[in-house]
Amino acid sequence: MSIVFFGEIMQRLTPALPQQKLVVAKNLAVDFAGAEANVASSLARLGHQSYFATRLPDNPIGDHCIATLKQYGINTDYCVRGGNRIGSYFIELGASIRPSRVVYDRADSAFACLQSEQFDWENILAGKDWLFLGGITPALSTNCASEIVKAARIAQNMGVKVAFDINYRRSLWSAEQQQNGVAELIFSQILHYCDLAFANAGAVADVFGKTFDEGDAIEQAKLVATYLTNAFTVDAAVTARLHNSASSNQLAAIYRTQGNNYQSNWLDVEILDRLGTGDAFAAGLFNGLLKGQPPQQCIDFANAAFALAHTCYGDQHWSDEDEINAVVQGFTSGHVIR
Repeated sequence: MSIVFFGEIMQRLTPALPQQKLVVAKNLAVDFAGAEANVASSLARLGHQSYFATRLPDNPIGDHCIATLKQYGINTDYCVRGGNRIGSYFIELGASIRPSRVVYDRADSAFACLQSEQFDWENILAGKDWLFLGGITPALSTNCASEIVKAARIAQNMGVKVAFDINYRRSLWSAEQQQNGVAELIFSQILHYCDLAFANAGAVADVFGKTFDEGDAIEQAKLVATYLTNAFTVDAAVTARLHNSASSNQLAAIYRTQGNNYQSNWLDVEILDRLGTGDAFAAGLFNGLLKGQPPQQCIDFANAAFALAHTCYGDQHWSDEDEINAVVQGFTSGHVIR
């Protein structure tokens, strides 16, 4: 089974000392990451065929990014070159009562400045099983918004299933766009072509102006899943999080398919780095779907991957299937394996 991912990948810069503040950092660790690429790398780690479509500058930084994607096990045949720069983001990892912080430097990136007809979707999607898209892409430019809708439409017409992660980033939409509901309009167009949606209650509330404040976090996740399946005729995978501090969370999730909800157990995690953890969840669910596993097994595995990703530095999640299944089976004591 093969999946095409379309989105921006950026240069990730993080203080080399864990949890160090950016204002005093002298050395920065360099990596490349983005929501779609994070899911792609996790699925490649789990043995699936991941193809990445993006636009990168034709310079040594773009070359470094391509080499990194290949090291992740991702096929880069559909990465086009052009533009002047790769977007960057700086991460200040939080701890205890101090939250993590992300500082973006991505304006006018090569991907944001993509032009129509630079991606031959009929060729890219030929023989593929899924197309994975994310909510950050349409916020980057008018052309990005048009291209993601186009890709989703062509995929549906070709019989390729479409998944969409509603990872809404308020800071990427102007005040005017937010006031006029631009994100809701574009996301609704994309979801019209979709088979599966990933979300959390906060993102769906922000985009669609809904409130999901009844009951506890898992009940709210069920309301979100029901809303998405009813409004857009998609299956829905929704995460729930109890935020104790920047260092301690509780995690669970709902997968709604064919009118039924499947719920994972709650997992307690102590956090090293929470960036990219929702992407690990999406990859975990996809792993089960691609293998034809029952819905309950899919959501249990996805939530275990979600939890484990919090315990590793970096956006990519490198736990293998056995490690994730160990958490599913209840091995969460953290004892040394000898």
